[in-house]
Amino acid sequence: MEPTPDAVLTQLRKGVVEYCVLACLRSGRAYGLELAERLGAGKVLLTSEGTLYPLLSRLRQQGWVTTTLGPSPVGPPRRYYELTPQGLAALETFRSTWDLFAADVHHALEESR
Repeated sequence: MEPTPDAVLTQLRKGVVEYCVLACLRSGRAYGLELAERLGAGKVLLTSEGTLYPLLSRLRQQGWVTTTLGPSPVGPPRRYYELTPQGLAALETFRSTWDLFAADVHHALEESR
């Protein structure tokens, strides 16, 4: 059976979305909906908010992000997520590993043409 594009994307997302969240937080704290909008902008990394919040919880448990409550212009306070030094180190490790990995994948795909 041939894989569908959705099945391929699901497998690719599993290994990278958490690091993309860390990358989004590198420029400063953000709340969940803001992260969902940034990650969902391309329609490939994040397909629903429902997958983001469990991921954010795991990142907090790993010590890669911290949370604080902050005011909202409308409604209840928002939970803001911020990168920790450990999260920044994890992001930098991913970034250097990703560059090597992506180059090898690109090479393999080009070589097969």
